[in-house]
Amino acid sequence: MERKGWKSTAWYVGLLAAAFAVAVAGSAKFGAELDNYAYDYMFRLYQPKPWTPQSAILAIDEVTLAAVRGGMRGIRTPLAEGVRLVAAARPKAVVIDVTLHDEGDPAEDAALAGAFCATPNLVLASLVMGNPLRWDDPNPRFLRCAAAVGHVHAQPDENDSVTRSIPLLEFAGRDRRWALALEAFRLSRGAPIEEFYPQTSLRVGSTLIPARPGDQFRVMRVRYVPPGMRIPSVSLKDLLETPALAGRFTGKVVFVGVTALEMGDRLFTPYASGRSTSGIEIHANAFETMAQGLFLTDVWDPWVWLFSLGLVVAAGLSFRYLPGWWAYAGGLLVLAAAQAAPYIFFTRLRVFSFATPASAAWFGTLTAAAYYTLVVRRNWHIEQSARERYQQAMHFVTHEMRTPLSSIQGSSELISRYPLTEEKRKQIAQLINSESKRLAKMVEIFLSVERLSAGQMELKREAIAVKPTVEGCVDRIRLLAERKRIAIRLEPIPEELTLTGDRELMEYACYNLLTNAVKYSPRDTEVTVSAGKAEGRIRIAVKDQGIGMDQKEVKHIFQKFYRTKKAEESGEAGTGIGLSIVQQIVEQHGGQIEVASQPGAGSCFTLVMPAAAGRPLGPPVPSAVQRH
Repeated sequence: MERKGWKSTAWYVGLLAAAFAVAVAGSAKFGAELDNYAYDYMFRLYQPKPWTPQSAILAIDEVTLAAVRGGMRGIRTPLAEGVRLVAAARPKAVVIDVTLHDEGDPAEDAALAGAFCATPNLVLASLVMGNPLRWDDPNPRFLRCAAAVGHVHAQPDENDSVTRSIPLLEFAGRDRRWALALEAFRLSRGAPIEEFYPQTSLRVGSTLIPARPGDQFRVMRVRYVPPGMRIPSVSLKDLLETPALAGRFTGKVVFVGVTALEMGDRLFTPYASGRSTSGIEIHANAFETMAQGLFLTDVWDPWVWLFSLGLVVAAGLSFRYLPGWWAYAGGLLVLAAAQAAPYIFFTRLRVFSFATPASAAWFGTLTAAAYYTLVVRRNWHIEQSARERYQQAMHFVTHEMRTPLSSIQGSSELISRYPLTEEKRKQIAQLINSESKRLAKMVEIFLSVERLSAGQMELKREAIAVKPTVEGCVDRIRLLAERKRIAIRLEPIPEELTLTGDRELMEYACYNLLTNAVKYSPRDTEVTVSAGKAEGRIRIAVKDQGIGMDQKEVKHIFQKFYRTKKAEESGEAGTGIGLSIVQQIVEQHGGQIEVASQPGAGSCFTLVMPAAAGRPLGPPVPSAVQRH
């Protein structure tokens, strides 16, 4: 039992380990989209504490472009005026996200350059382009006025094009640029950007900007400002018409860029819900992430795997040790923990994979539940089989043991009620003794067959001479046959016929066939018994002259408790257990039973058994050995 329990536990652990491996491998290959969806959902669900934005936007919106002759080609003059107004408001830094590479009207360029040079902490934009890669920097006329040049690249996710992160560093060959937002943050803090090697984190003043280990681009997740707390924005047209609006930029980091839909510089964000966001707004949000220290950092993958493994273990223990519905309640708690953990981590600015623990929890719970259900069903079937065997044993006791018990009861009454001679009393005592032994033997045979069927015993192997075995069964049945005036004809049996097996069980099988032949045969008929060898197998046949059976009955006669028409018409009581036991005995010996029967022509039951290699080897060996 201990070995069986150990194997069962090993199988259970192996299945759970396989479920965990499938969950991790599947989430690694297919979980990116699910993680993104969960991340965006948590972004919209969780509302952080409000903060005062440290940035503002000077927007070149649709209204501004409509008021400017020539659209973006004519934007340099109004931009110069707007920058002068912003600079006069004493902002901490000004970021210009407008392409200024080409030469324009000399007078307009001179005005814009003058405005730039009058603006402290000015950050201009550049981008990587071409093949080979190169930086498309602003015109040198403007570049000389800038305190820094930052790249404008974001990092939309390749699966759904949503911008959740930006690279803080970009390369064109060996030439590199920091992001616009990072340059603005550096200038606003008046501190340099410190790099740590081999780590990829950055430090600006007292602010540590984390990044994933080994990430040369220093990708940073953007903590976008919630919809109810927008970054202040002023239209360039409104500023030019109402210069007093420049006061909104005092002490702020001002991001100047295009927000008009028609210009196409727009990306999706977790808050977008189908609406795109301008690039300048994304840069402003990246700055707010650094300014507020709201860095969303990814939990190290091994910790995610360890947590997922814990979920699988918890599911396995729940279904292993908790009873009934408590096990399923434990499984539901595991699933709930897998769903809740990423959100709890998110509220603490930690990005915890959703796909991996969710997959592990579902696979682990389903595997444990399926195994638990199968074990319960298996145990139920074992219990049902045990109950059926017990009921069959009771039927066997009431049916097969009735005759010897009746003999014992009748004999004991004769001794107690009537004065008998000593010789008669001795005969009755011998009868009681023989019937008691017969009863004990029947019990032993039945229990042996049941143990063999359940795999709890090994079949005893000894050489059995067929002739004396069959003749002994015929001698025992003659008295019952004479009462019904049924003749028993035993055809000659060769001396050399030998088979291997359990002598007592084979005797029971032969005797049962003879008993049935006599019991269900009409009076004044004959039962023929023969034995021979054909094709290397021994055939022991018992043929009667009864009413016979049709093929439908023949198919069912070895089923327990099946009553044939022959039994009903003969008036003999029977349960059908005897033939079922005979079939089990024969099959355990590697043989089979052939039945030939036709209505009105009698029946012939033939035991077809493997022949032994030699003759009987002497006295029988001890009875079947029970396994330990």
